[in-house]
This record gives sequence, C-alpha cells and structure tokens, in this order.
Amino acid sequence: MIADREWVRRNLGFDPIAPPAPATTFAFAKAAREISTPEDLQREIIDFDSEAPAGREFLSFTTATGLSRFTEIPWPDGLAPKTGPRPSGTGDGPLPRADVLVVTWTVDEGHALSRVLTPGKDSRNDYVPYTHNFAAISAKMRNGCPALQANRLGAFWTTTIDGKKVVIFKSDSHLSQDTKKLPTGGGTLPNADVWNQIIDEVKPKLVLTTGTAGGIGPDCEVGDVVVSPVVRFDALKWLKSASFHQSVFTSSPMKAKFLAKAEKLFAANAGQLPRDNTRPPKIIRATDAASSVLTTDFFGFDTSDNHFGLQGLGDVSEMGDAVLGLVASQMTAPLAGGP
Repeated sequence: MIADREWVRRNLGFDPIAPPAPATTFAFAKAAREISTPEDLQREIIDFDSEAPAGREFLSFTTATGLSRFTEIPWPDGLAPKTGPRPSGTGDGPLPRADVLVVTWTVDEGHALSRVLTPGKDSRNDYVPYTHNFAAISAKMRNGCPALQANRLGAFWTTTIDGKKVVIFKSDSHLSQDTKKLPTGGGTLPNADVWNQIIDEVKPKLVLTTGTAGGIGPDCEVGDVVVSPVVRFDALKWLKSASFHQSVFTSSPMKAKFLAKAEKLFAANAGQLPRDNTRPPKIIRATDAASSVLTTDFFGFDTSDNHFGLQGLGDVSEMGDAVLGLVASQMTAPLAGGP
C-alpha cells in the first residue's frame, strides 16, 4: 500500500498540504510550523495524544477515529488480561518481578496498550510513574527530551494473562530523543541504561517491545502486525560510528501457539481501519534479517522511490527496537523471545 496525498484525503478526510491541519491539532507546537524539521515531526508522533485536547481537535478535523470507538476484545476463555492492583510504592524503587515485560513508546501506543492489557487503568492517567535512578540516567539526556519534561523514565502497571504476571511499561526514554551524541570511552546510551535496569528488576522470561512502525515495500497495509525475533540497525547518522550501527540481533525462535487466535481478534476493531485496505489485517512472521524490524537513527520511512534505502532491510522501520537487541546481546543469560 502506498499512502500519498490522495490516500490521506480518502482515508483521513483532509488535504495534508493545502490547507494544512490547524495548529490546535498538534501536540508538539514546532511541528505545526509552515517549515518544520523531521525532528519536529518525529516528536509529534511520540507526543500525539488522541485523548488530549489537541488529539480531540485532530479527530474532529479529520475522519480519523480514536479510542472512543474501541470495541472490547472477545478474548478466548482463560486468556483475558486481568488488571492487577496498584503496584506498591511510589515508583522510585525497582519494578516488580514478573514473567513477562512489555514495553511501548509513544503516548497513544500507551493508551492503546493499556486499553487492551490493563482494562480500567490508563497509561497516562493511572500508571505509576517510574523514577528509579532517574537522576543518574537522565544526566546523559539532552534538554527538552520527553523523559526530562515528564521528570520520569516511564510509567507502569501489572496484569495477569493465563496465569503469567506481566509488567506493562510505557517508556519516556527514547533512542531518538534522549541524546544525539554517541557515548565516548565505552559509555552507554541512556535508553540502553533504562532497558538494562528494567530487565534486571523484572527478571522476565520474555521481553516484548511493541508499537507502531512504517511498512517497507507495498505488501503491508495499515493494521498488519509484524512479529519478529529479529531486529537490525540502519544507523547512518549520529550513530554511524557506533560498532553496532548495522548490527542484526536475533532472539530464540517465536512460539506461534496463539498467533492464529490473535489474528481473529483483529476483527473486533477492523472497522476503524482505512477504507483503502484491500483485506483484513494479518500477522506477518519475520524469519530473517530481510523481514526484520528495522531501527534507524534518523526520521526515515519507505517511499516509492526508496529514498532512504530501506527496501530489502526489513518489513517495517521504526526508531528504537534494536536497542533491546543490543542490550540482550550483551547479557550473560539470554532472554527468551527478546527483541
């Protein structure tokens, strides 16, 4: 699927060029300027909040839908998430132990994940702010980044699925936002510090990083899900001199027991997908580097002329998941299903 100007008109109900969306529909003010930078648009994607005033303005200006039309998922017997009680403490100590750690990134990804996995508790309004070792880790971050503005590393809650305890973590630390400088003298990236810390605290058997990404090539449609045990870097800008800048990381093979059931659950909310979609959404199982999740250190996305050279490097591109692969590769005890 190619999403161009006409696609936006048909599926979102407005012209993205003339006239542009009103400034009141933007979460990050600089992104609303007539001349904005890729970094401004990148930050808009991270900060956009469909539940906030700017998000509601956007939904009223367009034909896009938000969580107000979310349909509860008809979970198979015994598999419905059971939201846990408020975690103990104030969030300035370690995260609770759990079998699984699930991490997501943008504000709206947090809303969506909490709506699905912690029903009744929202990532923005209810989750416990996580500030353990904030001062030490944030000292590496640049002014204005989301974590410093929020004065926390993230927020969390717990849930139980099929008898397994799960920590749900909405991160305010981002590879693309924390810093634009490669650490010197063997130093580590602040986002890697966060990953190391939360994994050490939760001590999970399985770690999942999840969120939205841009499809590479014409085969993906909006709503498709890429499940991948493989992540790779395509770091050609500020991380170009890093030893891992084009590394590929692979975790243990995926267990596919429930994937067919999961795909059927998409039907509950498939009616909100773009009208241009030609088929129901599907789960795409990545098997190698060519079909992996690709992490860039720049605001890159696939185009019909392959402007950023992403084609053939993965199925989807985004800006952070490969940090989990990097962290997992440096651990003495491998994680099951890591990146």
